[in-house]
Amino acid sequence: MEQVDGSVSLLLMNHQGVYAARDKMGRTPVVIGRKEDAFCASFENFAFKKLNYTVYKELGPGEIVVLTAKNCVTLSNPGKDMKICTFLWVYYGYPASSYEGVSVEQMRYNCGAKMAQRDHVKPDIVAGVPDSGTAHAVGYANASGVPFSRPFIKYTPTWPRSFMPTIQSERNMIAKMKLLAVEDIIKDKSLLLIDDSIVRGTQLRETTEFLYDCGAKEVHIRPACPPLLYGCKYLNFSRSSSEMDLITRRVIDRLENGNVTEEVLQKYSDPETEEYERMVEEIRKELNFTTLRFNRLDDMLDAVGIDKCKLCTYCWDGKE
Repeated sequence: MEQVDGSVSLLLMNHQGVYAARDKMGRTPVVIGRKEDAFCASFENFAFKKLNYTVYKELGPGEIVVLTAKNCVTLSNPGKDMKICTFLWVYYGYPASSYEGVSVEQMRYNCGAKMAQRDHVKPDIVAGVPDSGTAHAVGYANASGVPFSRPFIKYTPTWPRSFMPTIQSERNMIAKMKLLAVEDIIKDKSLLLIDDSIVRGTQLRETTEFLYDCGAKEVHIRPACPPLLYGCKYLNFSRSSSEMDLITRRVIDRLENGNVTEEVLQKYSDPETEEYERMVEEIRKELNFTTLRFNRLDDMLDAVGIDKCKLCTYCWDGKE
């Protein structure tokens, strides 16, 4: 585990039992379940509850245990420092899960509510890009009083998650095929649409055009996290092969005529700067949104509700 460059949690089995190890900075979770005659290990706690296991413990950062039918024995105690991936709550964590005692679904409600408190537009309906934007949209609607609706439905039986394929054209095709419009809800309406994030921007631009084609009057976009400025070097959840895959970095490179330094990037990560406002406006125009407003990093971290020093924010602010 000490030799790993990046982040990985492991399960290994031999004749003595099953060894479970959480990565040294705890970027992803490992939870141990227990029932009368067995122990188990999983990424998410809901995975074993239907099998009559109860939560025994969450492993801490760098903790290593060995499981047998009768015991869960700690071989390496957890470290004090943790940098769990905040994007677990924002996007790729399952809604029924909780990490470090914080419910994914509840965090997303909190996140949407904080976005609503800073917003100024008055749309007819609030909607989430299914499925990862839905809970954020419910939180936004509850806090703002704007009705929540579902202008499109996600058809999933024959399609995998769109970020899984390694080829961009396949990701785009899957995302497009899964969304089915409810045109009676869309036509002549001002829509405020929440997605978990904007990575390349391709899918959200196509979704927006899809809504315009169905008769939408306005499409206001509200990503549930701040602009992604750095490619994840620990988990690579976005499948990006280069930071120039990120629409933010392409726009910044254009605005700065290719002279992009770390100092420049820090200005674009600060929502109080003119640079940040210019970047957001360029993205809005490029993707053809009526308005665009990203969630703020401080609000998003408050929505999680655990000590900020325990959360990894590298993809937004470049801080290790």
